[in-house]
Amino acid sequence: MSDVNIDQVLSQLRAMSRAAQGAPVVADSEKTAPGDFAALFKAALDGVNARQKEAGELAAAFEKGDDNVDLTEVMIALQKSRVSFQAMMEVRNKLVSAYKDVMSMTI
Repeated sequence: MSDVNIDQVLSQLRAMSRAAQGAPVVADSEKTAPGDFAALFKAALDGVNARQKEAGELAAAFEKGDDNVDLTEVMIALQKSRVSFQAMMEVRNKLVSAYKDVMSMTI
């Protein structure tokens, strides 16, 4: 099992959550209260969901011929949605891997 500090992991999750929501990234020195991980993870998921909905709406508006929607705007929104979803999938995979490592430990 790796020697990754849990504070580093939580700091990265906070940064990803803010990035997924489009908020500015705050310094890593910010501390998370115990039990706040679930709220942080839910906020990150909600941010990814919002990006996907926004990208879908822009794509649909462009397909309908809306003159206010530019193709480059649609493509950027779709790529942001894709990247945030892939980042969330990587976080999920790391959490599952860490869970498996902990469960396979002998006492």
